[in-house]
Amino acid sequence: MTNDVTTAGSISNLFDGWRSISIALFMALVGYSVMVSVPVLSTALVAQLGFTEEQVGRVWGADLGGLSLGAIISAMLVARVNRRHLVIAGVVLSIGANALCIVFVEYQPVLWLRIAAGIGSGIFTAVAVVTLGGTTKPVRAFNMLLLGFAFSTALELHILPKLSMNEIYLFFIGLTTVCALFFRWIPTRPLNAEELVLQEKGESHVEDWHVPRILPVICLVAVCFTYINIGGYYTYIELAAHADGIAKDWVGPVLTWSSIFAIVGCVLAYFCTRFGLFKPLFVSLLAMAAIVIMLSSGITDINVLVSLFSFMTLWTFVDVYQSAMLAHMDRSGSLVALLPSVQGFGQFIGPNISASVLGAGLGYSTMFVVSGSMAFVAMLLYMGVFIYMHTRPAVLGIKTPGSASAAKPQEITGS
Repeated sequence: MTNDVTTAGSISNLFDGWRSISIALFMALVGYSVMVSVPVLSTALVAQLGFTEEQVGRVWGADLGGLSLGAIISAMLVARVNRRHLVIAGVVLSIGANALCIVFVEYQPVLWLRIAAGIGSGIFTAVAVVTLGGTTKPVRAFNMLLLGFAFSTALELHILPKLSMNEIYLFFIGLTTVCALFFRWIPTRPLNAEELVLQEKGESHVEDWHVPRILPVICLVAVCFTYINIGGYYTYIELAAHADGIAKDWVGPVLTWSSIFAIVGCVLAYFCTRFGLFKPLFVSLLAMAAIVIMLSSGITDINVLVSLFSFMTLWTFVDVYQSAMLAHMDRSGSLVALLPSVQGFGQFIGPNISASVLGAGLGYSTMFVVSGSMAFVAMLLYMGVFIYMHTRPAVLGIKTPGSASAAKPQEITGS
């Protein structure tokens, strides 16, 4: 009996249906809504509830830490449990925690409730990411996701500053409720062995993506370092600009319009696929480190504009390549399910590292140096993966793919 998203003979990959892709895209955008709107959420907690800058980092870091934990829960269950049940569990937990945030406004209760809300979001977000990773063309699927981020981020950064904290929580509740209405569009199970074979036949590869299991794990670690940088920078960029005397009526619009540049990142990612997955990733991570560290010398109207617009472009660009690389290495989806977990964990660590730097009195200059260096560490990890994959044929006695007598690549699997 086939999954009820598709019938036998309709499509070779049940994850390629427009319904499953559509709801997976929407669920992922909802799940990441806190992540992409952290700057205005941070400012709202300071302005409306009187939280300190350090407490703001702890609160939204806790939310994203919960996102990480929820995705781990999904990763452990996604291959064995009906995925629709996971979605409903995550939705209920997220809605309940956001509703209680309206009742409890003190720091400690809010901190724990944001963890719970993050766990709920992480559960259904991981299912959404696995659904996108299961498509025949994951690069296209993740590019669509990041393109959606460009518009959803701009919308949220425009709307949320106009709302009270209670209205912000209701906004999150409403989006999550929509996910519950269409949860039946999510495939209930992963692809079986026969479907995986059909899927690989429909793909064309420059690289041999049959690798030891340690390599996608290293890629996940690199994603974590990338998001430590993103978390530290994105949580405090607006507050840092205000601290350096940049007017609010300048930073707010720049922050909103910079999110549109995520579209530029998606377009660049599409055209750069001719260069493979590694080289564009190296250049973009190095550039991301540079534009964050640039602010350590002080923030002006011009450099904050350049930094934010470049950062949003590179964020989406890097995400497309990181997600697609992991999806190619892990077609079963068990490690792809950890992407939201690793991203959330990185954004949990990032704001907390930044909060600790600020709490120690080292200032925003040091914070930007520490944050930007994390992207450089991620680049070094990907370089290690690249070196292994391009020296491996010589070690195994396999001819390079471009040679006339190239042998069929051996499959290497991890235990």
